[in-house]
Amino acid sequence: MSTDFKLTISPPLKPAEIPSEDTIIATGKQLLDSTTTWKEGKTYHKAVKTLSRSKGPGDGAPWHCRVSEHKPDEATFDQLWDKLGKDKPINEKQFIPDIDKVTKVKEISPTAQIWTLHYKFPPPVSPRVFTVLQVARLEEAPKTGIIVSIPIDLSSPEDADLAKLEESGVKGRYVSVERIVELENGSTEWRMATSSTPGGSIPNFLVESTMAGKIAEDVPHFMKWLHGLQK
Repeated sequence: MSTDFKLTISPPLKPAEIPSEDTIIATGKQLLDSTTTWKEGKTYHKAVKTLSRSKGPGDGAPWHCRVSEHKPDEATFDQLWDKLGKDKPINEKQFIPDIDKVTKVKEISPTAQIWTLHYKFPPPVSPRVFTVLQVARLEEAPKTGIIVSIPIDLSSPEDADLAKLEESGVKGRYVSVERIVELENGSTEWRMATSSTPGGSIPNFLVESTMAGKIAEDVPHFMKWLHGLQK
Protein backbone atom coordinates (compact mmCIF):
# COMPACT_ATOMS: atom_id res chain seq x y z
CA MET A 1 0.00 0.00 0.00
CA SER A 2 1.30 3.46 -0.86
CA THR A 3 2.42 5.34 2.23
CA ASP A 4 2.75 8.81 0.68
CA PHE A 5 -0.94 9.32 -0.19
CA LYS A 6 -2.62 11.95 1.97
CA LEU A 7 -6.16 13.27 2.03
CA THR A 8 -5.69 16.94 1.19
CA ILE A 9 -6.96 19.63 -1.17
CA SER A 10 -3.44 20.75 -1.99
CA PRO A 11 -2.42 19.71 -4.49
CA PRO A 12 -5.38 18.05 -6.25
CA LEU A 13 -4.55 14.75 -7.97
CA LYS A 14 -4.35 14.26 -11.70
CA PRO A 15 -6.23 11.16 -12.95
CA ALA A 16 -2.91 9.41 -13.66
CA GLU A 17 -1.90 9.87 -10.00
CA ILE A 18 -4.95 8.21 -8.44
CA PRO A 19 -3.86 5.47 -6.00
CA SER A 20 -5.63 2.15 -5.47
CA GLU A 21 -9.13 2.07 -4.02
CA ASP A 22 -7.78 0.06 -1.08
CA THR A 23 -5.29 2.83 -0.30
CA ILE A 24 -7.96 5.54 -0.55
CA ILE A 25 -10.41 3.69 1.71
CA ALA A 26 -7.74 2.80 4.29
CA THR A 27 -6.57 6.42 4.45
CA GLY A 28 -10.16 7.58 4.84
CA LYS A 29 -10.75 5.17 7.73
CA GLN A 30 -7.64 6.46 9.51
CA LEU A 31 -8.84 10.03 9.20
CA LEU A 32 -12.34 9.25 10.48
CA ASP A 33 -10.93 7.28 13.41
CA SER A 34 -8.89 10.36 14.38
CA THR A 35 -11.99 12.61 14.52
CA THR A 36 -12.83 11.30 18.00
CA THR A 37 -9.90 13.37 19.32
CA TRP A 38 -10.75 16.59 17.44
CA LYS A 39 -11.93 19.76 19.18
CA GLU A 40 -15.63 19.70 19.94
CA GLY A 41 -17.74 22.49 18.51
CA LYS A 42 -21.40 23.47 18.50
CA THR A 43 -24.35 21.12 18.15
CA TYR A 44 -26.76 22.17 15.38
CA HIS A 45 -30.40 21.22 14.80
CA LYS A 46 -30.38 19.62 18.30
CA ALA A 47 -28.66 16.49 16.99
CA VAL A 48 -25.74 17.29 14.67
CA LYS A 49 -22.47 17.53 16.61
CA THR A 50 -19.47 19.25 15.05
CA LEU A 51 -15.73 18.92 15.60
CA SER A 52 -12.67 20.50 14.02
CA ARG A 53 -8.92 20.13 13.59
CA SER A 54 -6.50 22.93 12.79
CA LYS A 55 -4.54 22.88 9.56
CA GLY A 56 -1.58 20.53 9.95
CA PRO A 57 1.44 19.51 7.86
CA GLY A 58 0.33 18.60 4.36
CA ASP A 59 -3.18 19.99 4.87
CA GLY A 60 -4.41 22.54 2.39
CA ALA A 61 -7.00 23.84 4.87
CA PRO A 62 -8.37 23.06 8.36
CA TRP A 63 -10.68 20.07 8.84
CA HIS A 64 -14.30 20.01 10.00
CA CYS A 65 -16.46 17.06 11.05
CA ARG A 66 -20.13 16.45 11.76
CA VAL A 67 -21.69 13.46 13.52
CA SER A 68 -25.36 12.52 13.80
CA GLU A 69 -27.20 9.42 14.98
CA HIS A 70 -30.47 8.33 13.41
CA LYS A 71 -33.09 5.94 14.72
CA PRO A 72 -34.64 3.47 12.25
CA ASP A 73 -37.89 5.43 12.02
CA GLU A 74 -35.90 8.46 10.83
CA ALA A 75 -33.49 6.69 8.48
CA THR A 76 -32.17 3.13 8.32
CA PHE A 77 -28.66 2.16 7.29
CA ASP A 78 -29.96 0.80 4.00
CA GLN A 79 -31.84 4.02 3.22
CA LEU A 80 -28.77 6.14 3.90
CA TRP A 81 -26.43 3.92 1.92
CA ASP A 82 -28.86 3.66 -1.00
CA LYS A 83 -28.78 7.44 -1.46
CA LEU A 84 -25.14 8.15 -0.53
CA GLY A 85 -23.25 5.03 -1.61
CA LYS A 86 -24.05 5.16 -5.32
CA ASP A 87 -24.32 8.15 -7.67
CA LYS A 88 -24.04 10.38 -4.61
CA PRO A 89 -23.70 13.68 -6.54
CA ILE A 90 -26.95 13.02 -8.42
CA ASN A 91 -28.77 12.68 -5.11
CA GLU A 92 -26.89 15.59 -3.51
CA LYS A 93 -28.23 17.83 -6.25
CA GLN A 94 -31.72 16.99 -4.94
CA PHE A 95 -31.12 17.99 -1.32
CA ILE A 96 -28.27 20.54 -1.34
CA PRO A 97 -29.78 23.80 -2.64
CA ASP A 98 -26.49 25.27 -3.93
CA ILE A 99 -25.78 22.40 -6.37
CA ASP A 100 -27.46 23.05 -9.72
CA LYS A 101 -25.66 20.61 -12.04
CA VAL A 102 -23.61 17.42 -11.73
CA THR A 103 -21.85 15.42 -14.44
CA LYS A 104 -20.13 12.05 -14.33
CA VAL A 105 -16.78 12.69 -16.01
CA LYS A 106 -15.35 9.16 -15.93
CA GLU A 107 -16.32 5.72 -14.66
CA ILE A 108 -13.13 4.18 -13.29
CA SER A 109 -14.81 1.14 -11.72
CA PRO A 110 -18.26 0.21 -10.34
CA THR A 111 -17.17 1.80 -7.02
CA ALA A 112 -15.06 4.74 -8.26
CA GLN A 113 -16.05 7.63 -10.53
CA ILE A 114 -14.89 11.15 -11.30
CA TRP A 115 -17.66 13.73 -10.98
CA THR A 116 -17.89 17.45 -11.51
CA LEU A 117 -20.34 19.46 -9.38
CA HIS A 118 -21.48 23.00 -10.24
CA TYR A 119 -22.56 25.21 -7.34
CA LYS A 120 -24.57 28.38 -7.89
CA PHE A 121 -24.64 31.05 -5.17
CA PRO A 122 -26.47 34.35 -4.74
CA PRO A 123 -24.59 37.35 -6.23
CA PRO A 124 -21.96 38.65 -5.85
CA VAL A 125 -20.46 35.16 -5.31
CA SER A 126 -19.52 33.53 -8.62
CA PRO A 127 -20.46 29.93 -9.42
CA ARG A 128 -18.02 27.29 -8.20
CA VAL A 129 -16.95 24.04 -9.84
CA PHE A 130 -15.69 21.08 -7.79
CA THR A 131 -14.29 18.03 -9.59
CA VAL A 132 -13.72 14.97 -7.42
CA LEU A 133 -13.01 11.28 -7.48
CA GLN A 134 -15.52 9.41 -5.32
CA VAL A 135 -14.73 5.94 -4.03
CA ALA A 136 -17.40 3.97 -2.14
CA ARG A 137 -17.14 0.72 -0.20
CA LEU A 138 -19.71 -1.34 1.68
CA GLU A 139 -18.57 -3.67 4.48
CA GLU A 140 -20.42 -6.08 6.77
CA ALA A 141 -20.31 -6.85 10.52
CA PRO A 142 -21.16 -4.20 11.46
CA LYS A 143 -22.75 -2.80 8.32
CA THR A 144 -20.48 0.07 7.32
CA GLY A 145 -20.41 2.25 4.22
CA ILE A 146 -17.56 4.61 3.41
CA ILE A 147 -17.39 7.28 0.71
CA VAL A 148 -14.15 9.17 0.05
CA SER A 149 -14.09 12.24 -2.22
CA ILE A 150 -10.75 13.58 -3.48
CA PRO A 151 -10.16 16.73 -5.58
CA ILE A 152 -9.09 16.03 -9.15
CA ASP A 153 -7.18 18.30 -11.55
CA LEU A 154 -8.10 17.88 -15.23
CA SER A 155 -5.77 20.59 -16.59
CA SER A 156 -3.18 18.24 -18.15
CA PRO A 157 -3.25 17.89 -21.97
CA GLU A 158 -3.92 14.14 -21.70
CA ASP A 159 -7.11 14.92 -19.74
CA ALA A 160 -8.45 17.48 -22.23
CA ASP A 161 -11.44 15.33 -23.22
CA LEU A 162 -12.45 14.91 -19.58
CA ALA A 163 -11.98 18.64 -18.91
CA LYS A 164 -14.56 19.42 -21.61
CA LEU A 165 -17.21 18.01 -19.27
CA GLU A 166 -16.43 20.53 -16.53
CA GLU A 167 -18.76 23.52 -16.24
CA SER A 168 -17.35 27.04 -16.28
CA GLY A 169 -16.85 28.75 -12.93
CA VAL A 170 -14.25 29.39 -10.27
CA LYS A 171 -12.56 26.11 -9.38
CA GLY A 172 -12.91 25.15 -5.74
CA ARG A 173 -11.56 22.03 -4.05
CA TYR A 174 -12.80 19.75 -1.32
CA VAL A 175 -11.81 16.43 0.18
CA SER A 176 -14.23 14.49 2.37
CA VAL A 177 -14.75 11.14 4.04
CA GLU A 178 -18.22 9.92 5.04
CA ARG A 179 -19.00 6.84 7.09
CA ILE A 180 -22.40 5.30 7.73
CA VAL A 181 -22.35 2.56 10.36
CA GLU A 182 -25.15 0.46 11.86
CA LEU A 183 -24.92 0.60 15.66
CA GLU A 184 -25.76 -2.18 18.12
CA ASN A 185 -28.85 -0.27 19.28
CA GLY A 186 -30.29 -0.38 15.76
CA SER A 187 -29.60 3.26 15.00
CA THR A 188 -27.20 4.47 12.31
CA GLU A 189 -24.31 6.89 12.81
CA TRP A 190 -23.52 9.27 9.95
CA ARG A 191 -20.08 10.85 10.27
CA MET A 192 -18.45 13.18 7.75
CA ALA A 193 -15.08 14.99 7.78
CA THR A 194 -14.08 17.55 5.17
CA SER A 195 -11.43 20.09 4.24
CA SER A 196 -12.09 22.61 1.50
CA THR A 197 -11.47 25.92 -0.24
CA PRO A 198 -14.01 27.69 -2.46
CA GLY A 199 -11.25 29.31 -4.52
CA GLY A 200 -11.51 32.87 -5.79
CA SER A 201 -11.37 35.88 -3.50
CA ILE A 202 -13.57 34.74 -0.59
CA PRO A 203 -11.49 35.27 2.60
CA ASN A 204 -10.47 32.03 4.31
CA PHE A 205 -11.52 33.27 7.75
CA LEU A 206 -15.05 33.86 6.47
CA VAL A 207 -15.24 30.36 4.99
CA GLU A 208 -13.89 28.72 8.15
CA SER A 209 -16.22 30.64 10.47
CA THR A 210 -19.32 29.33 8.70
CA MET A 211 -18.13 25.81 7.84
CA ALA A 212 -19.50 23.96 10.89
CA GLY A 213 -23.00 25.33 10.42
CA LYS A 214 -22.88 24.75 6.67
CA ILE A 215 -21.96 21.07 6.84
CA ALA A 216 -24.49 20.51 9.64
CA GLU A 217 -27.29 21.80 7.39
CA ASP A 218 -26.81 18.85 5.03
CA VAL A 219 -28.30 16.44 7.60
CA PRO A 220 -31.78 18.01 7.93
CA HIS A 221 -31.76 18.80 4.19
CA PHE A 222 -31.13 15.12 3.46
CA MET A 223 -33.75 13.85 5.93
CA LYS A 224 -36.42 16.20 4.58
CA TRP A 225 -35.67 15.04 1.02
CA LEU A 226 -35.60 11.35 2.01
CA HIS A 227 -38.95 11.55 3.81
CA GLY A 228 -40.44 13.42 0.88
CA LEU A 229 -39.52 10.51 -1.39
CA GLN A 230 -41.46 8.11 0.85
CA LYS A 231 -44.76 9.97 0.62
